[in-house]
Amino acid sequence: MKLTKAEEQLMELIWDRNELFMKDIIDSYPEPKPAVTTLATLLKRMQNKGFVAYNLMGNSRQYYALVKKADYFATHVNNLISDFFGNSPLQFASFFTTETDLTQAELESLKKIIDAQIEKKKL
Repeated sequence: MKLTKAEEQLMELIWDRNELFMKDIIDSYPEPKPAVTTLATLLKRMQNKGFVAYNLMGNSRQYYALVKKADYFATHVNNLISDFFGNSPLQFASFFTTETDLTQAELESLKKIIDAQIEKKKL
């Protein structure tokens, strides 16, 4: 399931801080801060989608993530590969390395990551 941009922005806060009360969420936003009702609506939608839950602490709710950030983004990258690259990670990697403006240092770092994965596969 996909989050809207506003939900993703809120989810980033939750992923970064692990557990947040509404006051923490509001304080994390830059000015102009969203209305409490707007945030409450977003959180309710995110609960319904299975992304967040909360613990009741007195009259306050402490929100936490049910979905890991890496899992969420891995799903979207895999969907991107499936939808736009014929389900070929190789085509995606080729496009990514040729059509983005990676520096030599970034390409070398990427090569090290790939080399490390090749070594893991050999074991």
